[in-house]
Amino acid sequence: MTEQPEPEARAFKGLYDIITRLRAPDGCPWDREQTPLSLRSDLIEETYECVEAIGEQDSEHIKEELGDVFLVTTMLAYMYEQEGCFSVADVLETVSQKLVRRHPHVFGNEKVKDSDEVLRNWARIKIEQEGRKPKESILDEVHGGLPPLERAYKLQKKAAKVGFDWFYVKGIYDKLEEELNESREAADTLAEQTTEEGKNIAQAHLEEELGDVLFVAANLCRFLKVDPSIALGRANSKFSRRFKFIEQHIKERGREMSKENIELMENLWREAKRHEKANAPSKR
Repeated sequence: MTEQPEPEARAFKGLYDIITRLRAPDGCPWDREQTPLSLRSDLIEETYECVEAIGEQDSEHIKEELGDVFLVTTMLAYMYEQEGCFSVADVLETVSQKLVRRHPHVFGNEKVKDSDEVLRNWARIKIEQEGRKPKESILDEVHGGLPPLERAYKLQKKAAKVGFDWFYVKGIYDKLEEELNESREAADTLAEQTTEEGKNIAQAHLEEELGDVLFVAANLCRFLKVDPSIALGRANSKFSRRFKFIEQHIKERGREMSKENIELMENLWREAKRHEKANAPSKR
């Protein structure tokens, strides 16, 4: 009797076969037109949607979004397979070998005492076994192409790893207040400018000060073990829910979204908050 492949192998082969069919000469025109460059934004978008689903803790939504991530990454790998660069199997084999190589405490005889030692070994293996060039600065390990908020968070994590960190959270709150005051002063200075040159200089200074505010806020998140991108994503979702609540009720009253109705919109915003609080799951 022929041994049947594992469910995971069958499922991935099924996805692979569908993608090859879509990219075939008689496949889907849209899928055939796509390139690795055109799918870059899809990869980012699907990843963020998956992160959002995980935050919602909705297993059905998470399953769907993880599937979309698998789809885009497999599609990308198959495009390079079509070009003869490498195969989808090569991609999977490469990551499998890397995982085994970088976990000698699991797949070998090496002993580790904690996760920090795991990370130190990981960095050493990249240099000694994989031939990676040592970075001149530990901050160089943070990719420059990351979104600014994510990069700020990771830069601060790297610095904290070698002891460059705050002792108490109060110090970060004080620093945040200091930066807010400096940004307020910069905004006042901009408002006082009367020449174009003066406005440009003041605008650049304000941008710098507000950047400092965001950087310290990201550091506060890191110190308190909160991912700032996820926290900001939740804030975005909350703002969207409440704003849509306002739009709906403004429309029901035959009014328009405009500055003339700002008092009504603010009242509806407070009503949206009360509505959310009343319908929030009980925290027992």
